[in-house]
Amino acid sequence: MAEEAVIPSTASESLEQQDEEFSVASQWRLMWWRFRRHKLALIAGVILALFYATFPLSEFIGIGDPALNFTKLSFLRPQPIRFFDDSGFNPHVNAVESYRDKVTFKPGFRTVEDERVPVGFFVKTWEYSFLGFIKTDRHLIGISDPADLAKRPSLYILGSDSLGRDQFSRLMLSTRISLSIGLVGVAISLIIGIVLGGISGFYGELVDTIIQRIIEIIGGVPTLPLWMGLSAAVPQDWAVMQVYFAITVILSIFGWTGMARVVRGKFFQLREEDFVMSARIAGASEGRIMFIHMLPSFYSHIIASISLSIPGMIIGETALSFLGLGLRAPAVSFGIMLQEAQNPSTVALYPWLMFVAVPVIIIVLAFNFLGDGLRDAADPYG
Repeated sequence: MAEEAVIPSTASESLEQQDEEFSVASQWRLMWWRFRRHKLALIAGVILALFYATFPLSEFIGIGDPALNFTKLSFLRPQPIRFFDDSGFNPHVNAVESYRDKVTFKPGFRTVEDERVPVGFFVKTWEYSFLGFIKTDRHLIGISDPADLAKRPSLYILGSDSLGRDQFSRLMLSTRISLSIGLVGVAISLIIGIVLGGISGFYGELVDTIIQRIIEIIGGVPTLPLWMGLSAAVPQDWAVMQVYFAITVILSIFGWTGMARVVRGKFFQLREEDFVMSARIAGASEGRIMFIHMLPSFYSHIIASISLSIPGMIIGETALSFLGLGLRAPAVSFGIMLQEAQNPSTVALYPWLMFVAVPVIIIVLAFNFLGDGLRDAADPYG
């Protein structure tokens, strides 16, 4: 007779403990347990966390003043930081000198191997406001010798543009502005979509008809031409912050329709459920029933919508700024930086100007992978 498999007592106790933890776990804890199994989403979340962590540190991490024009070093190629030389650990970049090609008469730069520009950590260079109100000139990395700052105000590890501005420092500020527009825009559209969609699905009848006709009218207008028309109406003399908020509102005011449709459909399904009827009998107000009892039951759809809407907002701002209808100088964003790369001949001669497209692609893909993981974790039937 075959012997029956015997489960060790420790393994049995471990399984019982896991079952007990599972039975008393909250909804958010269950979502976290399921989300941890989605490795790609975890990696995407870490990448996005690193991008958003640069928000308060953009100027501190930035090497050179992003608004400083230094035409003597315009279109300078990216220069790597060398950490070692014959003497050992000695962070530096090689100096450069300008020249003009005798055949094409185009200006260029050549590396001076024997002349080195020392690099230091936590150095004092250009002044900025940390967190918006703390004046400081301390930076994570930069040129340590003040005499060298007069010759080149930055290390140019990602090269320079047509005005000699440091591309790395501008990219750090672009990340802050473009990503914040995505967050603020989605927050506005999320609130509008949930409120109007909830009212439409909860009350139905005439209210539902009016709201749905509004959604259909907005959805029938092509998005990009509509954004372009509204952006062109923004006064040219507005300050940077005014244009920033105007672009945010423009991107969000027409981005709520998808969320409203999802919320409306869910409210139609849930308004006759037992827990909703019980809340009515208990005397709960209609607002409490909608947003406290019904709304949490489909967090997965809301999370998926948010994760997909943020990259859409970022791409929208990038497209408008690229076309010259979004943010304007001295502001800097992904779209403004890509304006330098509109000319194919410029891209062919100075390909490093296209590097700003890399973080855009990474951010959009990361949001999509993160959204997939969150949706699967929040969906109890996934």
